[in-house]
Amino acid sequence: MNTVQTERPLTGWHVLAMFVGGFTIIISVNIALAVSAVKTFPGKETDSSYVASQNFDTDRAAQEALGWAVQTDLTEAALRLAVQNAGGAVVKPEIVTATLGRATTVADDITPEFKWDGRAWTALVTAGPGNWNLRIEMRAADGTLFRRRIPLRVVR
Repeated sequence: MNTVQTERPLTGWHVLAMFVGGFTIIISVNIALAVSAVKTFPGKETDSSYVASQNFDTDRAAQEALGWAVQTDLTEAALRLAVQNAGGAVVKPEIVTATLGRATTVADDITPEFKWDGRAWTALVTAGPGNWNLRIEMRAADGTLFRRRIPLRVVR
């Protein structure tokens, strides 16, 4: 049996449908990605970067004058924060604020409840594998604020 196939001509309506379909896909994907980006944006770090920059050098010099060395250890269940001065002596600073979270989203942010164990601050946390940031502000005995963003990693 012999079948004959006839070709349908490519008309302007077919070309229009291809262009509309293609651009619909492109625009839909762009909208989906834009919505995802806005929903996961962690927000601003400071109200005014200009105002924050005015005291940056002074604040940094005061923090460096403390001579503190900060050591951190993060596991899936615990966070440990130890501070030593330039002489190697243990320092017990007051923790003003602390936030443990992912670098790209605030959805997993937690505020650790630190307890002093005599040598370091420790906190029970739930941290899955991957990259984390500890954003911490501590106060020295002389009132100097010590601020750091400490990148951490949990490896399973």
